[in-house]
Amino acid sequence: MSDRTGVSLGYLSQIELGRSVPTISLLWKIARALGVPFSALTNGGGTSGTVLIPAEKAKILTSANGAFTSRALFPFNSQRRVEFYKLTLAPNAVEIADPHAPGTIENIFVANCQIEINVGGVSYSLKAEDSILFEADVPHSYRNLSTKMAVLYLVMTYADTVG
Repeated sequence: MSDRTGVSLGYLSQIELGRSVPTISLLWKIARALGVPFSALTNGGGTSGTVLIPAEKAKILTSANGAFTSRALFPFNSQRRVEFYKLTLAPNAVEIADPHAPGTIENIFVANCQIEINVGGVSYSLKAEDSILFEADVPHSYRNLSTKMAVLYLVMTYADTVG
């Protein structure tokens, strides 16, 4: 039996019990099905004031094949309209992203390498120091065109009606 994400309810139970670790793709699907920001699924509790996030304690999510990682660069303390991530993409790898909720905007900065971003079937080639802003409520993907590990920074903005 599956829920509306298409994910087996047994698998979701395994995640809930701490017996399985979800992939980035699965978390995005669950967040979309629930109509909540991605960060709402990894909320670590409330914080206020200044928050230091040591690199060794950062939450890093990895794709099923290990070629793509997403590290939150903000504390998971509440629902927010803006999230900031460091992304890595293995040499010559592709990460395909499902559409996000309507009104979601991605702003990506390419720190190194040459990247191809496909948004709704249109491809854009970016080199180091380039950036792109797009409506992410359509299928999109990231492709590393180089032989080095790519580093990108993503600022994701949600519509006012999140949550």
